Amino acid sequence: MMKYIFFLLSMVFVLSCATPNTSKYSKIEYNAEACFGFCPIFKITVNPDRTAVIDAERFTFTEGRSKDDFSGPKEGIFKTTIKQPDYNKLISLLDDLDLKNLKPYYGNKNVTDLPTAHLRITFTDGSSKHIEDYGKGGTEKLDELYTFIENLRKTQTWTKVAQ
Repeated sequence: MMKYIFFLLSMVFVLSCATPNTSKYSKIEYNAEACFGFCPIFKITVNPDRTAVIDAERFTFTEGRSKDDFSGPKEGIFKTTIKQPDYNKLISLLDDLDLKNLKPYYGNKNVTDLPTAHLRITFTDGSSKHIEDYGKGGTEKLDELYTFIENLRKTQTWTKVAQ
């Protein structure tokens, strides 16, 4: 009888430690585009295994201070594995958005010096959602997501893999 109890407890322990990937997102892409200033310009792609790649154009990991900074070389391509708590927060923020019911475009094109965000989500069922947000102010929850994603540049350990 004791063997059976031990076996049962062992199985419960093993199963509780397993963290299966049950994400409904097969790819998360975010593009931060230019403004008439020193806004970060980059594209980040996050996969369900938490691996991420940033294609850093300008001001992603460096600060711009003069017009000469615009003619410098591209910062490069960097990779990391997103920390589990940060990945969980990212998924939670996405889940809270009700993505499929958001508009495909937000912004006011009458203002000409704001950056544009592109959020592209590919779902595991094969469908996708693209949101273009000029000025990054579409909804309060979108703004919270953009801020979180942009802060991943600073909160993760990135390794340069290419220029």
